[in-house]
Amino acid sequence: MSDSIFTGTIPALMTPCTADRAPDFAALARKGRELVDAGMSAVVYCGSMGDWPLLTDEQRMQGVEALVEAGVPTIVGTGAINTASAVRIAAHAAKVGAKGLMVIPRVLSRGTSMAAQKAHFSAILAAADLPAVIYNSPYYGFATRADLFFELRKTYPNLIGFKEFGGADDLSYAAANITSGNPDLTLMVGVDTQVYHGFVNCGATGAITGIGNALPREVLHLVALSEAAAKGDVAARVKAQELEEALMVLSTFDEGVDLVLYYKHLMVLNGDTEYTLHFNETDALTPAQAAFAETQYAQFRAWYADWAK
Repeated sequence: MSDSIFTGTIPALMTPCTADRAPDFAALARKGRELVDAGMSAVVYCGSMGDWPLLTDEQRMQGVEALVEAGVPTIVGTGAINTASAVRIAAHAAKVGAKGLMVIPRVLSRGTSMAAQKAHFSAILAAADLPAVIYNSPYYGFATRADLFFELRKTYPNLIGFKEFGGADDLSYAAANITSGNPDLTLMVGVDTQVYHGFVNCGATGAITGIGNALPREVLHLVALSEAAAKGDVAARVKAQELEEALMVLSTFDEGVDLVLYYKHLMVLNGDTEYTLHFNETDALTPAQAAFAETQYAQFRAWYADWAK
């Protein structure tokens, strides 16, 4: 099965809100279309960035339908507390024309059990004949290792890779033990702080980004430089490292629990007011957090405007 949907640069979309804190699916579809038109190869919805635990299954499906109807290549996150919900979401994704699945481990109930996770992954992969990657993240409390990955792949050839959120060491593990040497497998950089390491040192073929929602041009530039550096381009290697270092503070928001709060705030600074609200009224940056993000955002944008001349 082709892994082409899991190449390039892919923003993990956030869910915008209406004034009554309901999902704004029209705004979601507009943003997905805008980002693809800017050069992104696809979008992800709903991963952690989409606030999947705060939405009903029906709301998540409605968001997927809105994106697909807008002509946006869409990868669907399967996060769920129970396997039956994850299966419904995966089957719906295939039915309405989504292009891939990001398979998220079972959470809360038996989350550390390998047997439970194998059964959970198997049910999702069987539910939809779509290319799929496992979303490997410490935040979900379960690390998928090579033995389980290849055991699943024997039965489900639509499992074609990894989206690795665990950081540099976990990216290196996935490259060394799972994805390298097999052109049918793909490794996706899953955290904004590791784009250079993922492409240059681990052979990644794509990146799923949070900060790219607010800075699509700049993140596309970083990925292009990292891809060139991986092919031996000396000048691109230097420039990729410079750009990643300048972007690092904003990228680091991707590693914390307030990532959606930060990146929605940056979207509002861009003029996307539909990202002002959150589903929970008490979810908000502190005044210090907001000021810090604004200062760093302005600093980076001024630096990039001069550096990219």
